[in-house]
Amino acid sequence: MTVHDNRPFEPACPLPISAKNTVQLAHGGGGRLMQELIQDIFVRAFHNPLLDSLHDGATWPVEKGTLAFTTDSYVVHPLFFPGGDIGSLAVNGTINDLAMCGAKPLYLSAGFILEEGLSMDVLQRVVNSMAEAARAAGVSIVTGDTKVVDRGKGDEIFINTAGVGFVPAGVRVLPTLIQPGDAILVSGDLGSHGVAVLSVREGLTFEGDIKSDSAPLHHIVADLLDSGIDIHCLRDLTRGGLASVLNELAVAAKVGMMVDESTIPVSEPVRGACELLGLDPLYVANEGRFVAIVPALQAEAALAVMRRHKAASLAAHIGMVTDRDPSMVVLRTVVGTHRVLDLLSGEQLPRIC
Repeated sequence: MTVHDNRPFEPACPLPISAKNTVQLAHGGGGRLMQELIQDIFVRAFHNPLLDSLHDGATWPVEKGTLAFTTDSYVVHPLFFPGGDIGSLAVNGTINDLAMCGAKPLYLSAGFILEEGLSMDVLQRVVNSMAEAARAAGVSIVTGDTKVVDRGKGDEIFINTAGVGFVPAGVRVLPTLIQPGDAILVSGDLGSHGVAVLSVREGLTFEGDIKSDSAPLHHIVADLLDSGIDIHCLRDLTRGGLASVLNELAVAAKVGMMVDESTIPVSEPVRGACELLGLDPLYVANEGRFVAIVPALQAEAALAVMRRHKAASLAAHIGMVTDRDPSMVVLRTVVGTHRVLDLLSGEQLPRIC
């Protein structure tokens, strides 16, 4: 063996003394520590018959119909914020992606990228939050994966979740079904998630109680479908907020959209925080709000159904789909002027979900 410098050989201990208190590289190495981590943290929290088989994947029979499948990754910083944390956010966000397809969420997977040195107490808190969010939503986390990266090569925890759901026969919810004359509905007030995360990240204090709106939305969607509402399209308002989502849908459907600023719900604490920080609440991220596009004649009935749910108690009719200016979103301001709501060229608030 050739030695190229005079540095002494420093053997690494395969079972670090601190292994019980913090995440070690060995927790991702496939050996004893990894098995202990899986059993003591993940299996214990997510216990269910499909997961307990500890197979490479989960299998289950399906009824006749259509399956929906989605995946998302969560890198929010900080991990904990008013109204939520990265764990519940990962569960709710994936459930909501399925719900926007008109699907009933069934099963989730959970992939964890952990940084060496992460406190086991922090990991347990995140996993417990995920388990509680899944139980509350009526879904199961049935498979997953864990990797550990060197200290300084990650940021405590990144989570990837994938979800499978069942779309009932006859349900079609697609951007291409949007038609001129449709009503644009929003399920609640905007911007609280982005402002809540930013307040903790930057150590800011605002007047009023600003908490993330993170919540599962599938029960609201199911109620709309069961009530006979002819939903043309649904989209949850995450990164980029309302303005970005409306632009995406206008382009996909090749229609114009006109929205009225005076009808868009924004709480006074969020509005004040955005004015102070120079942010537009129409572009700030949400994690428990969605847009529903329905026939105009069904708008009031849809709002009545949505308002029966706490997460949509402030649902509002904010605009109409038009055949003018295809692929463009226009805002009628509170003073009666008009301006184009365009896509942002950058990102207002990175690491928000």
